Amino acid sequence: MSNVNRKLTSILAADCFGFSSLMEKNEEQTLENLKACRSIIDPYIEEFGGKIFYTAGDSVIADFPSPVSCVNAATNFQKAIYERNNTKSDDSKLIWRVGIHMDDVIIEGDNIYGTGVNIAARLEAACTPGQVLLSSSVKDQVNNKIEFKIEDAGTKSLKNITDDFQTYGIAPSGDNVVKTDGAKYAEKEKERNYRPKLAVMPFSNMNKDEEGGYLVDGIVEDLITEFSMIRELEIISRQSCFDFRENEIDLKTFCKNFDVDFVVTGNIRTSGKRVRISVELSDAKNDRQIWNNKFDRIIEDIFDVQDEIVRKISYTLLGEIELSSLERANRKPTETLSSYELLLKGKALHHKVEKESLLNALSTFDDAIKADKNNGQAYAWKACALGQGMFRGFIEKDFKTVWSEAEDNLKKARELNENDFEVHRLMSEVTLAGKDFKAAERHSKICYEMVPNDPRVLSVYGEVCLRIGKIDDGLDALKLALELDPIPQGKTNSDSRQSSVLFGEFMARNKEGCLEIIDKLDDLDIKSWLITAKICSDEEHKFEDLEWFKKGKLSFSEKDWSAEIENFRLNNDSAAKALIEFAQSIYK
Repeated sequence: MSNVNRKLTSILAADCFGFSSLMEKNEEQTLENLKACRSIIDPYIEEFGGKIFYTAGDSVIADFPSPVSCVNAATNFQKAIYERNNTKSDDSKLIWRVGIHMDDVIIEGDNIYGTGVNIAARLEAACTPGQVLLSSSVKDQVNNKIEFKIEDAGTKSLKNITDDFQTYGIAPSGDNVVKTDGAKYAEKEKERNYRPKLAVMPFSNMNKDEEGGYLVDGIVEDLITEFSMIRELEIISRQSCFDFRENEIDLKTFCKNFDVDFVVTGNIRTSGKRVRISVELSDAKNDRQIWNNKFDRIIEDIFDVQDEIVRKISYTLLGEIELSSLERANRKPTETLSSYELLLKGKALHHKVEKESLLNALSTFDDAIKADKNNGQAYAWKACALGQGMFRGFIEKDFKTVWSEAEDNLKKARELNENDFEVHRLMSEVTLAGKDFKAAERHSKICYEMVPNDPRVLSVYGEVCLRIGKIDDGLDALKLALELDPIPQGKTNSDSRQSSVLFGEFMARNKEGCLEIIDKLDDLDIKSWLITAKICSDEEHKFEDLEWFKKGKLSFSEKDWSAEIENFRLNNDSAAKALIEFAQSIYK
């Protein structure tokens, strides 16, 4: 097996507070100020013997041979940044948080792994802006050896860490160190983070006709998308809700399986140019109706009806919330009803994940575009269908031709509506596949901020976060995607979602998490097998006789490991090389 380089070290995790908001306000100015701060931070890290392992611009991970050197570097650059801020206007000030922990870690090329790294990052997240937060292991080593006063910062409830952490703070600015009670903090976080879980079930098509069915299902899908834009709610995915109908599951059982708080049901009837929509909102836990309404309108008003339904249900569940949360949900793809109906039909055909349906979907999207050349979503969904057809072998054209057509449609969709999250979601997937991680980060962040509850968005956002070092954010997103949509479109089980979470646990260096998931997979995939074996090897955990390992070793013996690991889309050449060497060592 591969050699593992372990060492006891002091880990520094630093992050610029509120960076994303500042970028939204003034990107160029924020980047200029970031460069100025990094010109302060990096030299201090080097001066005190530190090594920077990872940087995403607004965040830094470094290690030091001495905890005293580590704390001195942090306090000196925090003091220097504080002094810089005093000479700048408010819109040019950048404030940093620093967490420091000492632990045993794994060094592999240009990467540093281990629980200690995760704890340092979580201390940083719990730190008051402008200060430095230490774990007990660091405080004990540096006490009376640095110029700054160390104060009790109380116990902190750190994300994914079982026990509360006793912490100690340093305020180079001379401010007071903020002390919090861990238990109270955890309870407040729980209350603040609670979000009602909503399921919008397929509505009944009262006309009982196929074409009307496309319209009904499309309206419901749009409602799910619009609710997904509201950050204060959790929304069960379209796929999971529509599977309920296909599998004829009892509604009570469905709500129990997904731990649903509230459920939306309804029916739609069309007659000529009029549409009647009946909607009910029920408390799934107590089995009681809490709101209902009927909408009798001309069919051209369907977008206004959707918006009204979203607003009234959101108000019922949440009361007054920021209007901006709801404004994002009002997105008309077209003013032409025929184009809208064709768009819905194309989406329904696309969702079937079958060759004939996919080809019909492409033709239908073309018809939607003919009906309204400014229907940006039709271009976006055509690009999505082309991608599906290409990777599933449904389209009998050469890769380059199909890929070029998909890119052209994405470009057109973006020109028509820069703010369409579907466009950014697809761009995220395309750029991630091409290992353009900066572009993938940009597009995935945009679509995640627009639609934070869509499992497709959560999936690509989570995958991107893992590649750029935002492990906690990535793992949280992938776990939520699994929760809301355990069986994604075109799949027959939860293996795909589970495997994504497993990769997140690997990046977080959580061996137990990897082992727990790998035993749940129905069909063992090569990435899950290899990274679980790797983390077991790194942690000196005996795995050679475990069933999942023996099964994978037999199944994957003839693989080209360089090609396979290239498909992992890692943002670290040394880590990829280490995985290749490890895989090859298994078969020696």
